Amino acid sequence: MRIPKLSDNLTKADIAFLETFSKSCRHSILAMVTNAQSGHPGGSLGCIDYLSLLYTYIIGKTGDPVIVSNGHISPAVYAVLAEMGYIPKHEVIKGFRKIGFPYEGHVARHVPGVWYGTGPLGAGVGAASGFALAEKLLPGKTKNVYALIGDGESQEGQVYEMMNFAAKYTLNNFIVFMDYNLVQLSDGVNEIMPVHYKAHFQAAGWEVIDVAGHDYQDMWRGLRHAQKSKTKPVLLLGHTIMGKGVDFMEKTGKAHQADWHGKAPKADQAKAMLETLNPTAEEKKLITQYRKKITWQPKKPSFPKLGSKMSVKTGIPRLYEADQLTDCRSAYGMALLDLAKTNTNVVALTADLADSVKTSYVKEEIPKRHIECGIAEQQMVSCSGGLSLSGMIPFCSTFGAFMTSRAKDQARVNDINEANVKMVATHCGLSVGEDGPTHQAIDDMGSMLGLFNTMVIEPADPNHCDRIIRHIASHYGNFYVRMGRHKIPVLTDKNGAPFYDQDYVYEYGKCDLLRKGSSITLATSGAVANEALKVVDGMKKGTAELVIVSSPKKFDATLWTSIKKTGRVLVVEDHNTMSGMGAMIARELELTNICPNAFHMLGVEQYQLSGTAPDLYHAVGIDADGIEKAVKKMLAGK
Repeated sequence: MRIPKLSDNLTKADIAFLETFSKSCRHSILAMVTNAQSGHPGGSLGCIDYLSLLYTYIIGKTGDPVIVSNGHISPAVYAVLAEMGYIPKHEVIKGFRKIGFPYEGHVARHVPGVWYGTGPLGAGVGAASGFALAEKLLPGKTKNVYALIGDGESQEGQVYEMMNFAAKYTLNNFIVFMDYNLVQLSDGVNEIMPVHYKAHFQAAGWEVIDVAGHDYQDMWRGLRHAQKSKTKPVLLLGHTIMGKGVDFMEKTGKAHQADWHGKAPKADQAKAMLETLNPTAEEKKLITQYRKKITWQPKKPSFPKLGSKMSVKTGIPRLYEADQLTDCRSAYGMALLDLAKTNTNVVALTADLADSVKTSYVKEEIPKRHIECGIAEQQMVSCSGGLSLSGMIPFCSTFGAFMTSRAKDQARVNDINEANVKMVATHCGLSVGEDGPTHQAIDDMGSMLGLFNTMVIEPADPNHCDRIIRHIASHYGNFYVRMGRHKIPVLTDKNGAPFYDQDYVYEYGKCDLLRKGSSITLATSGAVANEALKVVDGMKKGTAELVIVSSPKKFDATLWTSIKKTGRVLVVEDHNTMSGMGAMIARELELTNICPNAFHMLGVEQYQLSGTAPDLYHAVGIDADGIEKAVKKMLAGK
């Protein structure tokens, strides 16, 4: 038997093999969902002919990335991988959706041959565009990147963001197959939300090729045409039937009924079809012969340890002098530029905010590695996930209010995939000032605290920020770094020199003792550290101990030693107190059985209106005046 070249038409023997391969996959799909008594058989059966063609005659040779955005068709993906010999078929059927096995209900990166785990619709195809862009940016031969999406899925706004992005960056190596079966979870597409998908993609600048999704020759023709595209990404509009190949499911699929979208058949319903689809000895032999022709094998999934060191040139930290007034976002932009100059895989992404978030420094000097996503935060974060798993180090930036609310879903999917995305948000807290409560991110840390594979950091001054940015570039994992907008003084030691000097080395979770004292511990982060420092330096020497806390998710012994010594804790933060640093310190005190005599939090307790940062800080009591009053009250035992 042969593996045809894309320039060839398929022979009868080629098609006969594909029919055998798909038949065996259909048996696995039906067996999986029946055994699990859950899953999505309809779309899996409808996509399997395309996946069989793609994997057997292309991916088995090239290893080009395939991202399945409609991740609920995991039975189809696992069935193909098993038939290719990449994973054990009996284990897949036995362990699908079962605890102790990696074959999750939506495609998971724990499985060899899965590049990106998906589930929330729209996120996967955004990540796929990142894989395609990485191929353009990295040296060497550009690979094609293939993605699958559902028609119902394409009602998601993120899909439209991806459409525009892929066209803008001329991702002519990006081929997306839409499972156009006109059925979604609860009804037919035309009943739920009729959309002219072809017109939308064409209007966005894509080439659209209609293909019969169960005709191998026609899909082969479409793939050949797609790979010849020089100026546009390509959508293969695959006209398919939900439940194809299983008679009682196919019947409802042809009628555009959603009966078998997310429902597994009972064992007695499936029994006859399982017998019909079970490959014969001769068919099994044919598939075994084919496997000998496969030249690409997937690597075992790699999950570097969170926070592990990477080979990145961090350069020499910049030093902002004691008399220099600047903002952390400018320090971020300059550090990012330094990193981009010395590391060709560092890229900056933003959502129409380059000047505000200071990625403009990279844009001006290295425009090819500044990725403007437009006002499309979801696409930016998902694309960053794909870039990061392709070997790039993406820094994506927008305002904190948008990063952690509008793009929270996408950050969560990157977190599940254990990606390597550096999310840097500016304009956080009341520091954003006059823009008002819609832009004052006072709950953003809380949004990220529940993500298990994302580290959260807040710098206290520009020098601190510089070292933090260099640290996250050189350590693996997703990071969320928040900072304000307004300019703040450089923090100084007792002699008036920059505290975060050239010798300072940041480590994740590091707490820094800025001033020693014995009566009360002030735990602060971000811009309010300067307000706290004014109070401490204005008090009798040695009264208050000032500790800078860099992360609400990790604390070192510096903080606990201080609290045990003073017995009183005042937490000050530019964030709401329900889900920020203060809440997390209280949690850790309880877990470690440290019981201070007094504990109080200063933060934002309700939405504020417009005003300057100093005025807003004063209004909520997190400026020097408010902190001083709270300290005196606690020292008086009130």
